[in-house]
Amino acid sequence: MVFRIHTQNAIQRLMKLLSIPGGSGHELAVSEHLREALKGAGIPDSAFTIDNANKLSPAGGETGNLIVRLKGTKKGPRRMLMAHMDTVPIAVGCQPVIDGEWIRPQSSTTALGGDNRGGCAVVLTAVLEAIEQGLSYPPLTLLFTVQEEIGLRGAKSVNVSKLGNPELCFNWDGRVPATLILGAVGASNLTIRIDGIASHAGVHPELGVNALCAASLAVTDLQQNGWHGLVVKGKRRGTSNIGVVRGGDATNVVMPEVVLHAECRSHDSAFREKIVSEFRKAFVRGVKGIKSADGKSAKLTFEEEVRYEAFRIDAEAECVKAAKTIAESLGLPCETRISDGGLDANWLFQHGLPTVTLGCGQHQIHTVSERLNIAEYLSACQMGLGLATAAL
Repeated sequence: MVFRIHTQNAIQRLMKLLSIPGGSGHELAVSEHLREALKGAGIPDSAFTIDNANKLSPAGGETGNLIVRLKGTKKGPRRMLMAHMDTVPIAVGCQPVIDGEWIRPQSSTTALGGDNRGGCAVVLTAVLEAIEQGLSYPPLTLLFTVQEEIGLRGAKSVNVSKLGNPELCFNWDGRVPATLILGAVGASNLTIRIDGIASHAGVHPELGVNALCAASLAVTDLQQNGWHGLVVKGKRRGTSNIGVVRGGDATNVVMPEVVLHAECRSHDSAFREKIVSEFRKAFVRGVKGIKSADGKSAKLTFEEEVRYEAFRIDAEAECVKAAKTIAESLGLPCETRISDGGLDANWLFQHGLPTVTLGCGQHQIHTVSERLNIAEYLSACQMGLGLATAAL
Protein backbone atom coordinates (compact mmCIF):
# COMPACT_ATOMS: atom_id res chain seq x y z
CA MET A 1 0.00 0.00 0.00
CA VAL A 2 1.16 3.52 -0.80
CA PHE A 3 -0.19 6.54 1.04
CA ARG A 4 0.90 9.67 -0.79
CA ILE A 5 0.64 13.11 0.71
CA HIS A 6 1.36 16.57 -0.64
CA THR A 7 4.61 17.26 1.18
CA GLN A 8 4.63 21.05 1.02
CA ASN A 9 1.00 21.33 2.13
CA ALA A 10 1.70 19.07 5.10
CA ILE A 11 4.71 21.15 6.13
CA GLN A 12 2.82 24.43 5.70
CA ARG A 13 -0.01 23.16 7.93
CA LEU A 14 2.53 22.29 10.60
CA MET A 15 4.34 25.62 10.39
CA LYS A 16 1.07 27.51 10.77
CA LEU A 17 0.00 25.46 13.79
CA LEU A 18 3.41 25.89 15.44
CA SER A 19 3.13 29.67 15.16
CA ILE A 20 -0.24 29.92 16.97
CA PRO A 21 0.14 30.64 20.71
CA GLY A 22 -1.85 28.19 22.80
CA GLY A 23 -0.70 27.10 26.22
CA SER A 24 -2.88 24.97 28.46
CA GLY A 25 -6.23 26.67 28.94
CA HIS A 26 -5.61 28.99 25.96
CA GLU A 27 -6.33 26.69 23.04
CA LEU A 28 -9.18 28.64 21.43
CA ALA A 29 -7.13 30.06 18.53
CA VAL A 30 -5.76 26.61 17.74
CA SER A 31 -9.24 25.10 17.85
CA GLU A 32 -10.63 27.79 15.55
CA HIS A 33 -7.77 27.32 13.08
CA LEU A 34 -8.38 23.55 12.92
CA ARG A 35 -12.10 24.09 12.50
CA GLU A 36 -11.67 26.57 9.66
CA ALA A 37 -9.19 24.31 7.86
CA LEU A 38 -11.62 21.38 8.03
CA LYS A 39 -14.60 23.51 7.02
CA GLY A 40 -12.58 24.69 4.04
CA ALA A 41 -12.46 21.08 2.86
CA GLY A 42 -16.24 20.90 2.90
CA ILE A 43 -16.89 19.45 6.34
CA PRO A 44 -20.26 20.87 7.50
CA ASP A 45 -20.89 22.79 10.72
CA SER A 46 -23.04 19.92 11.98
CA ALA A 47 -19.94 17.71 12.23
CA PHE A 48 -18.31 19.90 14.89
CA THR A 49 -18.81 19.79 18.66
CA ILE A 50 -16.99 21.57 21.45
CA ASP A 51 -17.58 19.86 24.78
CA ASN A 52 -17.45 21.37 28.28
CA ALA A 53 -14.18 19.80 29.45
CA ASN A 54 -12.82 23.24 30.31
CA LYS A 55 -15.76 23.89 32.61
CA LEU A 56 -15.04 20.64 34.44
CA SER A 57 -11.33 21.42 34.78
CA PRO A 58 -10.00 23.21 37.87
CA ALA A 59 -7.95 25.31 35.44
CA GLY A 60 -11.00 26.64 33.64
CA GLY A 61 -9.88 27.59 30.15
CA GLU A 62 -11.09 29.26 26.97
CA THR A 63 -12.58 26.22 25.28
CA GLY A 64 -13.33 22.54 25.56
CA ASN A 65 -12.23 19.63 23.42
CA LEU A 66 -12.89 19.93 19.68
CA ILE A 67 -14.71 16.85 18.36
CA VAL A 68 -15.37 16.29 14.65
CA ARG A 69 -17.51 13.38 13.46
CA LEU A 70 -17.46 12.35 9.81
CA LYS A 71 -20.03 9.91 8.44
CA GLY A 72 -17.53 8.24 6.15
CA THR A 73 -17.80 7.23 2.52
CA LYS A 74 -17.67 3.48 3.11
CA LYS A 75 -18.88 1.10 5.77
CA GLY A 76 -16.66 -0.04 8.59
CA PRO A 77 -15.93 0.38 12.30
CA ARG A 78 -15.52 4.01 13.32
CA ARG A 79 -11.91 5.12 13.79
CA MET A 80 -10.70 7.97 15.99
CA LEU A 81 -7.64 10.11 15.27
CA MET A 82 -6.57 12.44 18.05
CA ALA A 83 -3.93 14.85 19.39
CA HIS A 84 -3.80 17.52 22.07
CA MET A 85 -3.82 21.22 21.16
CA ASP A 86 -1.95 22.80 24.08
CA THR A 87 1.77 23.40 24.48
CA VAL A 88 3.97 23.99 27.52
CA PRO A 89 4.45 27.66 28.57
CA ILE A 90 8.00 27.88 27.23
CA ALA A 91 6.68 27.24 23.70
CA VAL A 92 4.24 30.16 23.72
CA GLY A 93 5.41 32.80 21.25
CA CYS A 94 7.46 30.39 19.15
CA GLN A 95 8.30 31.38 15.59
CA PRO A 96 9.22 28.17 13.75
CA VAL A 97 11.90 28.07 11.05
CA ILE A 98 13.02 25.32 8.70
CA ASP A 99 16.67 24.40 9.16
CA GLY A 100 17.62 21.64 6.73
CA GLU A 101 15.93 18.42 7.84
CA TRP A 102 14.52 20.03 10.97
CA ILE A 103 12.01 22.59 12.16
CA ARG A 104 13.24 24.52 15.19
CA PRO A 105 12.28 27.73 17.06
CA GLN A 106 13.80 30.91 15.70
CA SER A 107 14.52 32.19 19.22
CA SER A 108 16.91 30.49 21.61
CA THR A 109 14.55 31.28 24.49
CA THR A 110 11.46 29.35 23.38
CA ALA A 111 10.58 25.73 22.81
CA LEU A 112 9.05 24.73 19.49
CA GLY A 113 5.68 23.38 20.57
CA GLY A 114 5.98 20.34 18.33
CA ASP A 115 4.48 18.66 21.38
CA ASN A 116 1.84 18.58 20.26
CA ARG A 117 1.17 20.76 17.24
CA GLY A 118 2.96 18.02 15.32
CA GLY A 119 0.19 15.63 16.31
CA CYS A 120 -2.53 18.13 15.39
CA ALA A 121 -0.94 18.62 11.97
CA VAL A 122 -0.79 14.86 11.38
CA VAL A 123 -4.50 14.40 12.12
CA LEU A 124 -5.43 17.45 10.04
CA THR A 125 -3.27 16.33 7.12
CA ALA A 126 -4.63 12.78 7.18
CA VAL A 127 -8.23 13.96 6.82
CA LEU A 128 -7.59 16.76 4.33
CA GLU A 129 -5.49 14.48 2.11
CA ALA A 130 -8.20 11.81 2.18
CA ILE A 131 -10.79 14.36 1.07
CA GLU A 132 -8.60 16.10 -1.51
CA GLN A 133 -7.50 12.79 -3.07
CA GLY A 134 -11.03 11.45 -3.14
CA LEU A 135 -10.10 8.42 -1.04
CA SER A 136 -12.84 6.44 0.62
CA TYR A 137 -12.85 6.28 4.38
CA PRO A 138 -15.02 4.72 7.11
CA PRO A 139 -16.77 6.81 9.78
CA LEU A 140 -14.12 8.94 11.50
CA THR A 141 -13.92 10.89 14.73
CA LEU A 142 -11.28 13.56 15.17
CA LEU A 143 -10.54 14.55 18.76
CA PHE A 144 -8.38 17.56 19.59
CA THR A 145 -8.03 17.81 23.36
CA VAL A 146 -7.22 20.66 25.71
CA GLN A 147 -5.02 20.88 28.81
CA GLU A 148 -3.00 17.72 28.26
CA GLU A 149 0.16 19.34 29.58
CA ILE A 150 -1.36 20.13 32.98
CA GLY A 151 -2.67 16.70 33.86
CA LEU A 152 -4.57 15.30 30.85
CA ARG A 153 -7.59 17.29 31.96
CA GLY A 154 -9.24 17.52 28.55
CA ALA A 155 -9.06 13.77 28.00
CA LYS A 156 -10.23 13.15 31.55
CA SER A 157 -13.41 15.17 31.07
CA VAL A 158 -14.09 14.48 27.39
CA ASN A 159 -17.76 13.97 26.60
CA VAL A 160 -17.46 10.33 25.54
CA SER A 161 -21.05 10.25 24.25
CA LYS A 162 -20.03 12.70 21.51
CA LEU A 163 -17.27 10.47 20.12
CA GLY A 164 -19.56 8.07 18.23
CA ASN A 165 -18.32 4.80 19.82
CA PRO A 166 -15.04 4.47 17.89
CA GLU A 167 -13.60 0.96 17.75
CA LEU A 168 -10.07 1.83 16.60
CA CYS A 169 -8.33 4.76 18.33
CA PHE A 170 -5.03 6.40 17.45
CA ASN A 171 -3.24 9.24 19.28
CA TRP A 172 -0.29 11.22 17.88
CA ASP A 173 2.04 12.49 20.60
CA GLY A 174 5.61 11.27 20.41
CA ARG A 175 8.79 10.89 18.42
CA VAL A 176 9.21 7.91 16.07
CA PRO A 177 6.21 7.38 13.74
CA ALA A 178 6.12 3.60 14.03
CA THR A 179 7.02 3.30 17.70
CA LEU A 180 3.71 2.27 19.21
CA ILE A 181 3.13 3.23 22.84
CA LEU A 182 0.89 0.64 24.47
CA GLY A 183 0.93 1.90 28.05
CA ALA A 184 2.01 4.70 30.32
CA VAL A 185 2.70 5.54 33.92
CA GLY A 186 0.10 6.73 36.45
CA ALA A 187 0.56 9.91 38.49
CA SER A 188 -0.69 11.62 41.62
CA ASN A 189 -0.10 15.28 42.37
CA LEU A 190 0.30 16.43 45.95
CA THR A 191 -0.38 19.79 47.54
CA ILE A 192 1.25 19.95 50.96
CA ARG A 193 0.69 22.94 53.22
CA ILE A 194 2.35 23.50 56.59
CA ASP A 195 0.95 26.27 58.75
CA GLY A 196 3.57 27.18 61.30
CA ILE A 197 3.46 29.91 63.93
CA ALA A 198 4.65 33.40 63.14
CA SER A 199 6.87 35.20 65.62
CA HIS A 200 9.34 38.09 65.57
CA ALA A 201 12.54 36.54 64.29
CA GLY A 202 14.73 38.90 66.30
CA VAL A 203 12.80 39.35 69.55
CA HIS A 204 11.14 35.97 70.20
CA PRO A 205 12.08 33.44 67.50
CA GLU A 206 11.66 30.63 70.04
CA LEU A 207 7.93 31.32 70.24
CA GLY A 208 7.50 30.64 66.53
CA VAL A 209 7.37 27.43 64.53
CA ASN A 210 9.17 27.74 61.20
CA ALA A 211 7.10 25.96 58.57
CA LEU A 212 10.11 25.56 56.28
CA CYS A 213 12.08 23.79 59.00
CA ALA A 214 9.28 21.27 59.41
CA ALA A 215 9.16 20.78 55.64
CA SER A 216 12.93 20.39 55.51
CA LEU A 217 12.83 17.57 58.03
CA ALA A 218 10.24 15.80 55.87
CA VAL A 219 12.16 16.26 52.62
CA THR A 220 15.38 15.04 54.21
CA ASP A 221 13.51 12.04 55.58
CA LEU A 222 12.18 11.17 52.11
CA GLN A 223 15.56 11.62 50.44
CA GLN A 224 17.49 9.58 52.98
CA ASN A 225 14.98 6.75 52.95
CA GLY A 226 14.75 6.48 49.17
CA TRP A 227 11.25 7.87 48.60
CA HIS A 228 12.26 10.98 46.64
CA GLY A 229 13.59 10.95 43.07
CA LEU A 230 13.99 7.50 41.54
CA VAL A 231 12.21 5.15 43.94
CA VAL A 232 13.27 1.49 43.80
CA LYS A 233 12.07 -0.91 46.47
CA GLY A 234 12.85 -4.49 45.50
CA LYS A 235 11.15 -5.11 42.14
CA ARG A 236 8.87 -2.11 42.48
CA ARG A 237 9.80 1.16 40.82
CA GLY A 238 8.46 4.68 40.66
CA THR A 239 9.50 8.31 40.83
CA SER A 240 8.65 11.33 42.92
CA ASN A 241 9.53 14.99 42.82
CA ILE A 242 8.93 18.09 44.91
CA GLY A 243 8.93 20.72 42.21
CA VAL A 244 7.45 23.86 43.75
CA VAL A 245 8.01 25.45 47.17
CA ARG A 246 6.44 28.75 48.22
CA GLY A 247 6.42 30.42 51.63
CA GLY A 248 7.17 33.46 53.70
CA ASP A 249 7.52 37.10 52.73
CA ALA A 250 9.81 38.69 55.36
CA THR A 251 13.15 37.81 56.92
CA ASN A 252 12.18 39.21 60.33
CA VAL A 253 9.23 36.85 60.73
CA VAL A 254 9.55 33.16 61.57
CA MET A 255 8.10 31.62 58.39
CA PRO A 256 4.43 31.01 59.16
CA GLU A 257 3.51 28.88 56.17
CA VAL A 258 4.97 26.92 53.29
CA VAL A 259 3.21 25.20 50.39
CA LEU A 260 4.86 22.44 48.38
CA HIS A 261 3.65 20.88 45.14
CA ALA A 262 4.88 17.38 44.35
CA GLU A 263 4.14 14.40 42.15
CA CYS A 264 4.44 10.63 42.50
CA ARG A 265 4.50 8.24 39.53
CA SER A 266 4.57 4.51 38.94
CA HIS A 267 3.33 1.94 36.48
CA ASP A 268 2.08 0.06 39.55
CA SER A 269 -0.89 1.95 40.99
CA ALA A 270 -0.55 0.31 44.40
CA PHE A 271 3.12 1.27 44.59
CA ARG A 272 2.34 4.84 43.55
CA GLU A 273 -0.05 5.02 46.49
CA LYS A 274 2.69 3.58 48.70
CA ILE A 275 4.98 6.45 47.67
CA VAL A 276 2.17 8.91 48.45
CA SER A 277 1.71 7.26 51.85
CA GLU A 278 5.42 7.60 52.63
CA PHE A 279 5.24 11.29 51.70
CA ARG A 280 2.34 11.77 54.07
CA LYS A 281 4.09 9.97 56.93
CA ALA A 282 7.32 11.92 56.40
CA PHE A 283 5.49 15.25 56.60
CA VAL A 284 3.58 14.15 59.69
CA ARG A 285 6.91 13.35 61.32
CA GLY A 286 8.40 16.62 60.12
CA VAL A 287 5.59 18.66 61.63
CA LYS A 288 5.84 16.79 64.92
CA GLY A 289 9.60 17.32 64.94
CA ILE A 290 9.45 21.11 65.38
CA LYS A 291 7.91 22.76 68.45
CA SER A 292 7.94 26.25 69.87
CA ALA A 293 9.36 26.99 73.31
CA ASP A 294 5.86 26.72 74.76
CA GLY A 295 5.20 23.33 73.11
CA LYS A 296 3.13 24.35 70.10
CA SER A 297 3.38 22.61 66.71
CA ALA A 298 2.57 23.42 63.10
CA LYS A 299 -0.50 22.17 61.26
CA LEU A 300 -0.29 19.92 58.20
CA THR A 301 -2.72 19.87 55.26
CA PHE A 302 -1.98 17.07 52.77
CA GLU A 303 -4.01 16.73 49.56
CA GLU A 304 -3.67 14.15 46.78
CA GLU A 305 -5.12 14.43 43.27
CA VAL A 306 -4.89 11.34 41.09
CA ARG A 307 -4.10 12.90 37.73
CA TYR A 308 -4.28 9.66 35.78
CA GLU A 309 -3.99 5.92 36.34
CA ALA A 310 -1.40 3.72 34.67
CA PHE A 311 -2.61 1.65 31.74
CA ARG A 312 -1.43 -0.99 29.31
CA ILE A 313 -3.27 -2.27 26.26
CA ASP A 314 -2.75 -5.72 24.78
CA ALA A 315 -0.21 -6.00 21.97
CA GLU A 316 -2.89 -7.93 20.06
CA ALA A 317 -5.51 -5.17 20.41
CA GLU A 318 -7.10 -4.27 17.07
CA CYS A 319 -5.75 -0.70 17.12
CA VAL A 320 -2.22 -1.99 17.64
CA LYS A 321 -2.50 -4.56 14.86
CA ALA A 322 -3.86 -1.87 12.54
CA ALA A 323 -0.95 0.47 13.28
CA LYS A 324 1.54 -2.36 12.72
CA THR A 325 -0.07 -3.18 9.37
CA ILE A 326 0.22 0.39 8.10
CA ALA A 327 3.79 0.79 9.40
CA GLU A 328 4.87 -2.42 7.67
CA SER A 329 3.21 -1.35 4.43
CA LEU A 330 5.27 1.85 4.54
CA GLY A 331 8.47 -0.05 5.31
CA LEU A 332 8.82 1.62 8.70
CA PRO A 333 10.55 -0.34 11.49
CA CYS A 334 7.87 -0.99 14.08
CA GLU A 335 8.31 -1.56 17.81
CA THR A 336 6.21 -1.25 20.93
CA ARG A 337 7.07 0.34 24.25
CA ILE A 338 5.70 1.69 27.51
CA SER A 339 5.99 5.38 28.40
CA ASP A 340 7.14 6.92 31.68
CA GLY A 341 5.13 10.05 30.88
CA GLY A 342 1.38 10.47 30.94
CA LEU A 343 -0.66 10.51 27.73
CA ASP A 344 -4.22 11.36 26.80
CA ALA A 345 -4.43 7.64 26.09
CA ASN A 346 -4.32 7.05 29.88
CA TRP A 347 -7.78 8.55 30.20
CA LEU A 348 -9.12 7.15 26.92
CA PHE A 349 -8.31 3.70 28.33
CA GLN A 350 -10.23 4.54 31.50
CA HIS A 351 -13.16 5.63 29.30
CA GLY A 352 -13.18 2.19 27.68
CA LEU A 353 -11.40 3.24 24.47
CA PRO A 354 -8.01 1.48 24.16
CA THR A 355 -5.82 3.90 22.23
CA VAL A 356 -2.37 3.36 20.72
CA THR A 357 -0.05 6.39 20.65
CA LEU A 358 2.24 7.03 17.70
CA GLY A 359 5.08 9.48 17.06
CA CYS A 360 5.19 12.54 14.81
CA GLY A 361 8.85 13.59 14.89
CA GLN A 362 9.14 15.38 18.24
CA HIS A 363 12.64 15.69 19.74
CA GLN A 364 13.85 17.25 23.02
CA ILE A 365 10.38 18.41 23.96
CA HIS A 366 9.72 20.99 26.70
CA THR A 367 13.16 22.57 26.19
CA VAL A 368 14.65 25.44 24.18
CA SER A 369 16.52 22.76 22.21
CA GLU A 370 13.26 21.29 20.95
CA ARG A 371 13.09 20.49 17.24
CA LEU A 372 10.96 18.40 14.91
CA ASN A 373 12.29 16.05 12.25
CA ILE A 374 10.56 16.75 8.94
CA ALA A 375 11.03 13.25 7.49
CA GLU A 376 9.59 11.62 10.61
CA TYR A 377 6.67 14.06 10.59
CA LEU A 378 5.89 13.25 6.95
CA SER A 379 6.03 9.53 7.69
CA ALA A 380 3.60 10.14 10.55
CA CYS A 381 1.26 11.89 8.09
CA GLN A 382 1.42 8.84 5.83
CA MET A 383 0.64 6.65 8.84
CA GLY A 384 -2.32 8.90 9.63
CA LEU A 385 -3.66 8.77 6.09
CA GLY A 386 -3.33 4.99 6.06
CA LEU A 387 -5.08 4.56 9.39
CA ALA A 388 -7.87 6.88 8.25
CA THR A 389 -8.50 5.22 4.89
CA ALA A 390 -7.01 1.74 4.50
CA ALA A 391 -8.92 -1.50 4.79
CA LEU A 392 -7.83 -2.88 8.15
